[in-house]
Amino acid sequence: MNARILVSAALLATMTSTAAAYPAKPVRFIVPFTPGGSQDVIARLVGQKVGERVGQQVVIDNRTGAAGLIAAELTARAAPDGYTIFMATAGPVTVAHSLQPKLAYQPNRDFAPVIHLVDTPMSLIVANNLPAKSVAELLAHAKSRAGQLNYASVGNGSISHLTMELFKQQTGLQLLHVPYKGAVPAFVDIASGQVQLMFITTAAAQPHLAAGRARLLAVAAKKRTPSFAQAPTLTEAGIAGLEVPVWAGVLTAASVPAPIIDTLYREMHAALQLPDVKQRLDQLGSEIVGDGPKPFAQLLAADFARWAKVIKSANLKLD
Repeated sequence: MNARILVSAALLATMTSTAAAYPAKPVRFIVPFTPGGSQDVIARLVGQKVGERVGQQVVIDNRTGAAGLIAAELTARAAPDGYTIFMATAGPVTVAHSLQPKLAYQPNRDFAPVIHLVDTPMSLIVANNLPAKSVAELLAHAKSRAGQLNYASVGNGSISHLTMELFKQQTGLQLLHVPYKGAVPAFVDIASGQVQLMFITTAAAQPHLAAGRARLLAVAAKKRTPSFAQAPTLTEAGIAGLEVPVWAGVLTAASVPAPIIDTLYREMHAALQLPDVKQRLDQLGSEIVGDGPKPFAQLLAADFARWAKVIKSANLKLD
């Protein structure tokens, strides 16, 4: 018994010492998005502030490709020392396992949640040549033309795609899916009227709506978003419970010691409270959350279950 106590005490002392010294070198922040996008901007903003606070550089490593799977695998296989962290979104974490059962990593086993940084609500937009001016009018118009309206997404299996599938399941609409390689080409065809509707984040929609290239009907959120205060929530528009916050958070390898995760959480949470960070995130249309490892883990579990059900119901498979 004494030997066990000594071993446990030694382990605790080692972990405490490691955490106290952390970070003793630059931290690699893997971002599965190209530079300049909203998630990349958030990572750079938070990373810079954390680096200033701890006296070590947080190096942004943009690893695009395979819808975030490459970046996720790098994180899952990294040394469990807290020096590799991952800017995570639903795609490679809570969606991919249902679309691609043979992943090179297990999302619900290989990651440790650090912090739920922000939520960005999804918005339902329609082409200007569509006569519907409200969700109710859209439903009536689409039901009178079953299977004739096209909807855009930013790619097969994307949250843009899955949100519309959830919308279809809750409303009974029959719509044709037209996947694009990103938001830019999708908006080109929305603006020209080639496709009629789409779910996209408010951050991505903002410049296009401001330029009059599409119309916003509603947001998939619990409450109205300040950026588009005139737009009702889908619940207000009569579709209860269709809330899809596009979350962004930080994960690290599963075996990183808890004291190091606590340090990462504390410093990132403090960065989110800075006035200039709040202002910039508001400009991006993102709502600060700042939840720690335990509530973030609960969110991930709920997200796994939600999208698995949608994917199974829609019989979705990646090409």
